[in-house]
Amino acid sequence: MSNKLLIVGAGGHGRSVAEAVLAANLFEIAGFVDDHASVDIFGFPVLGITADLPLLTDTASHVIVAIGNNALRQQLCQQVLSLGFQLATIIHPKAIVSPSAVIDDGVTIMAGAIVGTEAKLGVGVIVNCGAVVDHHAKVEDFGHLGVNACMAGGCVLGTGAWMQAGSSLGYGVTIASNQVLLPSQGIGS
Repeated sequence: MSNKLLIVGAGGHGRSVAEAVLAANLFEIAGFVDDHASVDIFGFPVLGITADLPLLTDTASHVIVAIGNNALRQQLCQQVLSLGFQLATIIHPKAIVSPSAVIDDGVTIMAGAIVGTEAKLGVGVIVNCGAVVDHHAKVEDFGHLGVNACMAGGCVLGTGAWMQAGSSLGYGVTIASNQVLLPSQGIGS
């Protein structure tokens, strides 16, 4: 059971994460947990809803919470940790990650993403397809970079903050916790 993985979330992001898991070949997918889906996904079963997580502790050792909503992802990560699961970190093999980057638990780095020299990614961070976290940038816990979002060197994305698809931060800019940056609001770029 040591390499079995539950994916919490069976929507678009959850399915994309499942494909990253399969491409990386580090975990065996035990199934999905989702409050709204009930049909098999890519041949993997939906094992229940999030309220059923306490009943699934013997199903897998690891969980990835594959939900884009930062507050909900944080809540569910805390829940699965309290149940004794380990948070998995999923890095698509087509992502580029510096060996000096520091990556915490529960992080998802999707295809085409770049994580630069000495960048830091906190717990439960999402770096979506084509997003860039440049050298010495920091994404605090449960931060989220949408598709093609870009953080230049030395930027900080606060806890639970979200850079929507195509948004950008210039060098050294800090975005406060729980803020949403729209593409038209590129700051310092």
